[in-house]
Amino acid sequence: MCLAIPGKLLSIAEGNSKNRTGKVSFGGIIKEVSLLCCPEAKVGDYVLVHVGFAISTIDEEEARKVFAHLKRMDELRELEEANG
Repeated sequence: MCLAIPGKLLSIAEGNSKNRTGKVSFGGIIKEVSLLCCPEAKVGDYVLVHVGFAISTIDEEEARKVFAHLKRMDELRELEEANG
């Protein structure tokens, strides 16, 4: 099963349109992700991230619900381990 994890977009590194990236917080774990598939995303938005790509924006309330469910199901272990 493939999962998209919700996170809050903290900052955007403005490059050319082919390599726009941003720092996203997943419950305090910060990762840099590609914003190529989500050009409308702006700082403060919540985005769904799959394999390093923000694939859509999401409502904050929905993001919190999904993140809480993933945490309860212990589906965030890989993300936490990668943060080391």
